[in-house]
Amino acid sequence: MSFADSELELLRRPRRVFTFTIPVIMDSGKVKIFNGYRVQYNDALGPTKGGLRFHPEVNLEEVKTLAFLMALKSALVGIPFGGAKGGIEVDVRELSGKELERLSRGFIREAHPFIGERVDIPAPDVNTDEKIMGYMVDEYSKIKGEFVPGVVTGKPILLGGSLGRTEATALGGSYVLNKYLETIKKEPKDTSVVIQGFGNVGSNIARILHDDGFKILAISDVNGAIYKKEGLDIKEIFSMQTENGVIPNVKKVNKLTNKEMLELDCDVLIPAALSHQIMADNAGNIKAKIILEMANEPVAPNADTILRKKGITVIPDVLANAGGVIVSYFEWVQNTSNNYWSKEKVYKELESRIIEALSLLLEKYNKLDKEEDMRSVAYSIALEKILKAEKFRGRLK
Repeated sequence: MSFADSELELLRRPRRVFTFTIPVIMDSGKVKIFNGYRVQYNDALGPTKGGLRFHPEVNLEEVKTLAFLMALKSALVGIPFGGAKGGIEVDVRELSGKELERLSRGFIREAHPFIGERVDIPAPDVNTDEKIMGYMVDEYSKIKGEFVPGVVTGKPILLGGSLGRTEATALGGSYVLNKYLETIKKEPKDTSVVIQGFGNVGSNIARILHDDGFKILAISDVNGAIYKKEGLDIKEIFSMQTENGVIPNVKKVNKLTNKEMLELDCDVLIPAALSHQIMADNAGNIKAKIILEMANEPVAPNADTILRKKGITVIPDVLANAGGVIVSYFEWVQNTSNNYWSKEKVYKELESRIIEALSLLLEKYNKLDKEEDMRSVAYSIALEKILKAEKFRGRLK
């Protein structure tokens, strides 16, 4: 897909960028200042939507990139949202529970003029969860003088959260993977899987795929990986997990580094941790036949060409991990209508919407020269929708 200069100019830069300094009174009584960011990249299709991450490496350029990807993701899967992202530069391991709450509320006090259920809707991301979203909806509601559940998604059920939201990202990825394997006539029982990351997404997709009959060869967390050629017993691992979520000391397994795990021989590699885990310097060593991107941008742009030349199919993050934003949309619909769904309805609607998006992507991808990868086709579908909406709004000719 080619673009006019005016279209490229509109797409190159986010519509709005906000930076904050968030003062927090620490438990010691001292005040510490944290840097916060919120980027609303594009709102042509509707209110902007995107996660909020707490991480020491958060920076404005990363947030801009992730906000752009959120705009593409919403457009690709056909939900009426634009793209946004936010973050706070912080190591949450250094905060007490009360300090984390004060930081979360402080972000809302700084951001509240620029967010809202019809404007921009944050959600959980790296190191944020339903508890933090609960603090945020409470703080925003205090400021507005009324309960506004639709201002954030990923909330606790009792505060207007949606059933099925916790596992939504992983479940959506499993639907995509199962359907794709069906199109190439490969059975789950004959498919080996390696999963990097054992947070919410990684642990849930491990559980779901194990239940579907896949052979899970390896899983990892920040401390390293465990590998078993015959396949890991994921249910046993879950039963042994400690409260902080790290992989337990499982017996009769091989210990690997995260780098070694990424290079294992397997059918499907699922990066479900942080960005840029596969780059030009290690892409040539990847032996997986399929990469299902469950993290945001786990394959760096400089690695895509290398993987394509090796014949590795990359199912891009804008589709693979879109289950989270789809069910966030469902949560927003429930909040704004005050009509709440069963878990079965959430699952059914999620499967329908994400498989419809996959079918459209594969239809266009299979017609093209294989010099094109699935990511570029997904981007072109999403950008075409965004640019059409911009033209309908009169922002482009």
